[in-house]
Amino acid sequence: MICADDRTSGRPRLIRSALGLTAVIATMLAVAGCSSVASAGPAPTGDARRVMAASPVATPSPTPVVVVTEQSVTSPVPFERTTVDDAGLPSGESSISTPGVDGEKVSVFRVTTIDGVESERVLLSESVGRAPVTEVTSRGTYVAPPPPAPVEEASAGDGCDPNYADACVPIDSDVDCAGGKGNGPAYFDGVARVVGTDIYKLDGDGDGFACNGSR
Repeated sequence: MICADDRTSGRPRLIRSALGLTAVIATMLAVAGCSSVASAGPAPTGDARRVMAASPVATPSPTPVVVVTEQSVTSPVPFERTTVDDAGLPSGESSISTPGVDGEKVSVFRVTTIDGVESERVLLSESVGRAPVTEVTSRGTYVAPPPPAPVEEASAGDGCDPNYADACVPIDSDVDCAGGKGNGPAYFDGVARVVGTDIYKLDGDGDGFACNGSR
């Protein structure tokens, strides 16, 4: 490689470039003080080509893809439970009179994705699509009354008419309530329950009891 001019000494100087590092070439040129270098010369060596290829070429970054959509999500609404007393069910027993049914809730979201990955979810609204049905359990409260005490009915053997109970109505051709307007010949003073035929017509009001106010 030859310098076109050497202003310091007034004569041209020849600088030979050996195969080597680019830094050596740059140092030699600076010492020679050359203002220009002839373009003619040997092709760049392998080291020179590697130096030129070291400068990176910037590539533009891809633009992210942002997508905003609305999504509806349906979720269950659990039903509630309650218990009520039921006089028609024996005490100690229970049963489900109304089965429970879950309701449905609809939620609307605004969803943002960047390059297919969700980055934000915002709740826009909620509404009940179907109301839940409360489950009702009936609890029995009925208690059966105790059986009535046995009643000893009068019999003809003890002088009491068997058509009446709870008291002794005498046996005769006719019996009237004592204190009434009847003329006997026998009278009954008390109240008796009619269990057969009211042969003496002592149950004037027809309530099933003899001489209980009807004289």
